[in-house]
Amino acid sequence: MKAGQSKRILTIEDDPAFIKLLQVRLEALGYEVFVVTDGLKALNSVRKIKPDLIITDLLLPGMDGHKVCRMIKFDKTLAHIPVIILTSRDLDKEANLAKQCGADLFISKTNPIDVWLSRIPKMLERTAKKNKST
Repeated sequence: MKAGQSKRILTIEDDPAFIKLLQVRLEALGYEVFVVTDGLKALNSVRKIKPDLIITDLLLPGMDGHKVCRMIKFDKTLAHIPVIILTSRDLDKEANLAKQCGADLFISKTNPIDVWLSRIPKMLERTAKKNKST
């Protein structure tokens, strides 16, 4: 099976240049990519799209990424979806808050893109195994 075969990734990001970078790289890996640019609109999009993975920034219009993650993880119908917080705010405080909100991974945008892209298949595989066992 190809790495991204039929896997849907929702990105919640408001920086047009970073959106383009994410889309190009994720689509090249075979993922189907959806984009939301506002934290408030994110929850409705998650329910509609039913993604296999969510990548969210922290600094978003409407609602920040921590709150978006918390709301996803507290919703029993969405909690199984892995959430990656990908941000330029590389602070221990932000990483700890992300963990408290239920984020599955906290990554700084300062890391090379290939480093965090390599984590996506592992997260999807772990989720698929969890879903099969339930």
